[in-house]
Amino acid sequence: MNSQSALPGSPAAPRALGERLAVEVRKASVVYQATDAPVHALSNIDLDIAEGEFVALIGPSGCGKTTLMRVIADLESISAGQVLINGVSPHEARLARAYGYVFQAPALFPWRTVLANVTLPLQIMGRTRDEAKATALEHLARVGLTGFEQKYPWQLSGGMQQRVSIARALSFEPRLLMMDEPFGALDEITRDRLNEQLQQLWQRERRTVVFVTHSIAEAVYLSTRIVVMSPRPGRIVKVIRSPLPDERHLGLRDSTDFMAVAHEVREALAEGHA
Repeated sequence: MNSQSALPGSPAAPRALGERLAVEVRKASVVYQATDAPVHALSNIDLDIAEGEFVALIGPSGCGKTTLMRVIADLESISAGQVLINGVSPHEARLARAYGYVFQAPALFPWRTVLANVTLPLQIMGRTRDEAKATALEHLARVGLTGFEQKYPWQLSGGMQQRVSIARALSFEPRLLMMDEPFGALDEITRDRLNEQLQQLWQRERRTVVFVTHSIAEAVYLSTRIVVMSPRPGRIVKVIRSPLPDERHLGLRDSTDFMAVAHEVREALAEGHA
């Protein structure tokens, strides 16, 4: 098993020579000013993510996983350091619509149909109605929602609503997909099914994915690399490269390799607390 400890000051960047970087984070820190004392959310983060990787961020609540993702997405500002997305600043990447973002809650407009929710950002981008519709239908099919185009969000299950959010995030063909614990509120059976569908989608399209989760099993099943973070101030404790095959199925969770990676993640989380 190939893993890398991210010691203070060392870049968490195991990658093959010549791979292009989708995300570069250098010495990034986030400090929130408060009336009594500053809150250090992230401390000295170094992380490289190559194009086509599926990287999970895992750690205890409040460790800065979502803050790090929001920094990458230009939804939070860093207090120190540098972040690049495909070689440009997060702000430039956001303006260029270089990434899609899936939030913890689906964040769909309840008065718009499934199809209308997915076409909305495309129409804002200037696509014609017919172009937007064709693209939306294609991506709804990719997430298994053909036949539900005219339903409203309140007529769908939580898992189906989240699939609409994924289709919307993919609709403008972003090179980078960021997902902030998108399946955390779902029951285990639905979560397993969506994990499998997301893994298959990544297999087909090989987009770069950054995925926040609290679930060790989810992180190990989905990821090519797992970034383990410590309690606040958020630091990278360890980066674990998965030895699992790229093509995966849920039965792998009973394998020796899967359980070994899960054990390594669990130990790294304990180390971070210590």
